[in-house]
Amino acid sequence: MNVLLIGSGGREHALAWKMVQSPLIGKLYVAPGNPGIEKHAFCVDLAADDTDGLIAFCTDRNVEFVVFGPEAPLVAGISDRLREAGLLVFGPSQAAAQLEGSKGFTKDLCAKYGIPTGAYRRFSDATDAKSYVDEQGAPIVVKADGLAAGKGVTVAMTTEEARAAIDDCFAGTFGAAGAEVVIEAYLDGEEASFFVLSDGKTALALASVQDHKRVGDGDTGPNTGGMGAYSPAPVMTEEMIARTMSEIIEPTIRGMAEMGHPFSGVFFAGLMITDKGPELIEYNVRFGDPECQVLMLRLKSDLMELLLATAKGELDGMTAEWSDETALTVVMASKGYPGSYAKGTPIEALPEDGEDVRVFHAGTSMSEDQLIATGGRVLNVTALGKTVSEARDRAYQAVEGVVWDGGFCRKDIGWRAIARETEV
Repeated sequence: MNVLLIGSGGREHALAWKMVQSPLIGKLYVAPGNPGIEKHAFCVDLAADDTDGLIAFCTDRNVEFVVFGPEAPLVAGISDRLREAGLLVFGPSQAAAQLEGSKGFTKDLCAKYGIPTGAYRRFSDATDAKSYVDEQGAPIVVKADGLAAGKGVTVAMTTEEARAAIDDCFAGTFGAAGAEVVIEAYLDGEEASFFVLSDGKTALALASVQDHKRVGDGDTGPNTGGMGAYSPAPVMTEEMIARTMSEIIEPTIRGMAEMGHPFSGVFFAGLMITDKGPELIEYNVRFGDPECQVLMLRLKSDLMELLLATAKGELDGMTAEWSDETALTVVMASKGYPGSYAKGTPIEALPEDGEDVRVFHAGTSMSEDQLIATGGRVLNVTALGKTVSEARDRAYQAVEGVVWDGGFCRKDIGWRAIARETEV
């Protein structure tokens, strides 16, 4: 089967690497792809939002199956157009993608179906939003309602910080995403990400991940799209996974179907594990980035089989097999990220990929035979190990093999889990 994967980042590199291991793949095309992906697939110079171009390409190259990496084209409804053109698609409809496209939509769903989450209010006016913040006090969380590339959330420790975040949203810092604001209660606990496939009726739990959102060591500095991750997340015990499925995922699948928007694709549930149990922070409707990179390193099952079963509504009876080892990824970013940064800095050398270590390209391109950094997050140095410590050591050893003066990374990815290991 010929397949088109849409996207150009580290997530898509990891998906492409895993997909081509399947005997079900004929040719894998990636639009637009990146230099790392070119080792595994044919990269096509098509934008993720060029619907007519994508449909024409699929017709021309006999592509039967389209897999979406990023969220923006899903929220824009491009998956619906491709389905209307007769293609099999992995990724939710535009209506179902509201789970990520509108934080207010998700909060309302939680309220309607009794899904545990922080108390919240929605605002389209800065004055009313600030009055609510003054009533509630801090800490409190301010979120731009729409898509803001992981940067539209402020965990405000003071009311002044919350009021400034409200001003940022309504002043247009996040474009249309900030036209409405969701303000919600601060949840105290440990964060985890949990991934689940859904075909609209059946749910298949995948695995847990812990991400590192802040740019600096010790979880300091501004939020980013993610500076590193590891899987599994020790906080997600068997009991916590069972509760997440029964209290959060299954009611969501039922609720979305009842609302006429059955969800087909992957749920990426951002959770806070509080003293009451799992509570939903947010939903994303695609594999996380960099979470996908550690998931793909641990996945032993045929990824294509799982994606196809999801797209065809045939998940019932499917299982996913995982390595018992820990996977850990370190994100190397351009100096200055998540603020302004220089583009086009040369990457002189990368370590060799091996059995337990892989470098996924997230924001790279070629310029006259020179690999250059073109994004904020640029490389994902990913490793497997019997423990978090071993995976961490292998990843950072590989980081030493990256020759790139324009980059930096956090030096403490996995610190929470490593602290747990040393306690034992």
